[in-house]
Amino acid sequence: MTTLVMAARRYRLADFYELTKPRIALLVTLTSVVGYLAGSEGPTVWLTLGHLAVGTTLCACAASILNQVLERDTDARMQRTLARPIPAGRISAHEGAAFGLAAAFGSCAYLLFLVGWLTALLAVCTLASYLLVYTPLKRVTPLNTIVGAAPGALPPVGGWAAARGDIGPEAAYLFAIVFLWQLPHFLAIAWIYREDYARGGLAMLPVIDGGGSATGRQVIASTLALAPISLAPALFGSSGSLYLVGALVLGLAFLTVGVRMARTRTASAARHLLLASVAYLPLLLGLLVVDRIRLDLLP
Repeated sequence: MTTLVMAARRYRLADFYELTKPRIALLVTLTSVVGYLAGSEGPTVWLTLGHLAVGTTLCACAASILNQVLERDTDARMQRTLARPIPAGRISAHEGAAFGLAAAFGSCAYLLFLVGWLTALLAVCTLASYLLVYTPLKRVTPLNTIVGAAPGALPPVGGWAAARGDIGPEAAYLFAIVFLWQLPHFLAIAWIYREDYARGGLAMLPVIDGGGSATGRQVIASTLALAPISLAPALFGSSGSLYLVGALVLGLAFLTVGVRMARTRTASAARHLLLASVAYLPLLLGLLVVDRIRLDLLP
């Protein structure tokens, strides 16, 4: 009996862990850390950076948990999501809401007291816009992807604010990079699962764009805009030649994959675009961090 109880508890903890979408939280935290490093003017304050990472991770987890609570009925109608803990009935909506709200309030309080009020305010704005604006708009308008990209692009700005205590114009390029990256990424997902999204009643662009021409145009527009915007850190002095060359190569490669998807509009091309997007952002941000460290070590 004890073994069965322990096993049940492990499975239940695994379900709560699944609600947090840890891989997404890790990527969000990475963008915040890069924002901090890009904004740092002196030696890195590792304690502040650590607190920023913890608070941002909690905030990202809270957004994912509460989003699944709000969309539990939609998730139950989609093959892609019906096995998630809440629609599958392994965790109740009340339990999910309590877990998510605890993470939301905890993350904002943590950032407020251990990082700074501006970063905490940006976390509040991220949660509010993601849960109260983007989530309901997914049923109403195909513009929801553009709207939802805004809260997704705020974490690097929060990292910058943690380093500087303000939001300078240079933080705008971090916002723009992550904002533009999200559009082809989520459009690729929506194109692959457009029939599933239709069953869920979500007004994603690929669902209402039967031929895919509008989806293709938006993919090209976002990847085309991202290529020059991604060079901004080098132009503003946050990075050097290593990042400049790497960003140029990555941007052109991402654009090429995006154009192919827009032209063929096949599931295979959309998967290639999705994989390219998953590789693009970590590589770009990794280059930014490595080149920043390289510049700091120069005499």
